[in-house]
Amino acid sequence: MSEVRSPETLGFQAEVKQLLHLMVHSLYGNKEIFLRELISNASDACDKLRFEALADTALWESDPDLKIRVAYDKAARTLSVSDNGVGMSRDEVISNIGTIAKSGTREFFQSLTGDQAKDAHLIGQFGVGFYSSFIVADKVTLVTRRAGMTAEHGVRWESDGQGEYTLETMTREGRGTEVTLHLREGEDELLSGLRLRSILRKYSDHITIPILMKKEEWDKDKNEHALKDEEEQINQASALWARPKSEITDEQYQEFYKHVGHDFDAPLAWTHARVEGKHEYTLLLYLPAHAPFDLWDREHRHGVKLYVQRVFIMDDAEQLMPAYLRFVRGVIDSNDLPLNVSREILQESKTVEAIRAGCVKRVLSLLEDLAEKDKDKYATVWKEIGRVLKEGVGEDHANKERIAKLLRFSSTREEKEDETVSLADYVSRIKEGQDKIYYITADSFGAARSSPHLEIFRKKGVEVLLMHERIDEWVMASLTEFEGKKLQSVAKGDLDLGKLEDEAEKKEQEKEAGEFKELTEKIGKVLGEKVKGVRVTHRLTDSPACLVADPSAMSTNLERLLKAAGHKVPETKPTLEVNPHHPLVQALKYESDEKRFADWSYILFDQAVLAEGGQLDEPGAFVKRLNELMLEMAGAGKRIWTPGG
Repeated sequence: MSEVRSPETLGFQAEVKQLLHLMVHSLYGNKEIFLRELISNASDACDKLRFEALADTALWESDPDLKIRVAYDKAARTLSVSDNGVGMSRDEVISNIGTIAKSGTREFFQSLTGDQAKDAHLIGQFGVGFYSSFIVADKVTLVTRRAGMTAEHGVRWESDGQGEYTLETMTREGRGTEVTLHLREGEDELLSGLRLRSILRKYSDHITIPILMKKEEWDKDKNEHALKDEEEQINQASALWARPKSEITDEQYQEFYKHVGHDFDAPLAWTHARVEGKHEYTLLLYLPAHAPFDLWDREHRHGVKLYVQRVFIMDDAEQLMPAYLRFVRGVIDSNDLPLNVSREILQESKTVEAIRAGCVKRVLSLLEDLAEKDKDKYATVWKEIGRVLKEGVGEDHANKERIAKLLRFSSTREEKEDETVSLADYVSRIKEGQDKIYYITADSFGAARSSPHLEIFRKKGVEVLLMHERIDEWVMASLTEFEGKKLQSVAKGDLDLGKLEDEAEKKEQEKEAGEFKELTEKIGKVLGEKVKGVRVTHRLTDSPACLVADPSAMSTNLERLLKAAGHKVPETKPTLEVNPHHPLVQALKYESDEKRFADWSYILFDQAVLAEGGQLDEPGAFVKRLNELMLEMAGAGKRIWTPGG
């Protein structure tokens, strides 16, 4: 328990100052969302109390009926939202309001553009919560007490949103939190019961906690609405997911998503179902239109809320949704789990396994429907969360084939960086006699598109998938075939084009291998430990040489990625393949000067490394050899200038 302290002034975390400034200036056109955010916070506080009270009934104190109250005072020009939920201790106030406790904060601010419309959208993804109060208020006062603490442990927080806040302890009899907004000039419309009811019904009708306001009646003498002592409930206060689908409008579905997803924008699609049988549960799951800004933090999981018999249990029920679907938002409500369920129980529960499997199938079906019936929407989905979905190929063996059909890639067919080609698309236009799906991996689209390994495929008009995301290496390690066709890297192993080559071509290749055998052996001796071997290639048409990994070895691209990440990588040696038709290789065949032969051999090898997007072990030596070669070609011999020479 925190020590009781006297009033003090504290400074906001730097990111909070920046966020407050951005919200006031970027979100003013959508200012009514502040009320939705405050109601959502109050609802969460009530849900958390209900969950904590399962283990400690004393937290109810003498007030078991959860409720949220909204009130306004025209004379004081204030608007307040209060709840009798779990409340906060002094340390929790500092943690939850003085700082931004979400991971990915830095990435969020780096993504801001300065464009108000775009930044408003990004702030929406971030989830502004309590801070949205400053859109309409020039001062905010918060009074709270943590459930279970005594009255003298109340806390009063106040700020004008300019960089500092005051904090003091006080006596507060009731648990929970009250937020009072001192409205800015020009915000008088919020001092109207009619206007407040309209906003609450628009944004918060689905909240399961009753939202109460004092009744109003028209006072003819004063020519205005007068408040009565009696209260009335504004919202339906019934779990939206528990209602029949026929009774829920698209607008209600969308507003509920904005509540559970902390998003300003409507979802792209959703699935709502009640599952009955051995296990009974209801699910309402959404696909967001934009990826959450912290999507790449696999540890930060807050997508799906778990309820048991309409009772909130936890926010981030990661056991109910695999990591590769962490972009999904929504609610799962089980009738079979115990109310006192813990994370440890969830990890071992057969019921949870069944619910998880059912939910995954629903989400995959939703994605499949979009991919088949609304390609534009699916293109949006893929652009936002495609790289995360790819993780499922290696993580979810049971659904690997379904996930594989959802994957999209770039290819040599259009040579655009946008990933629009499915494996099914590729197979549908496969060339006669082609029995493999060819692909190449690289660390960028440019490196993939310009790889020398593609030359023979372009010549023969064979499509190759261009994989340029880091995760693609991991995906291809798990995805070895699709619809009976093997996936083959064009940069690994001997190139076997099968029926795409005729007998005459194969005989010519054998003949060239014999004619250049002496050359390849000589190059191999010069390069020594750098290569596993040297051989003639038929995969090149324009480039003089390329590097090829063994079929069982990791690709050179994966090796680079692992080294860059600080991993120790087993040493592997590539095979250098040389193009017998290239003038440099033909000239090298007749080169009698041993020094020049060695230099040219190293240049061929280093060029092949660079063409792969790799880094040279000795870049200085490469530059020196290349300079000497260019001077010789210019007829200047070896006259390289050196200082003092």
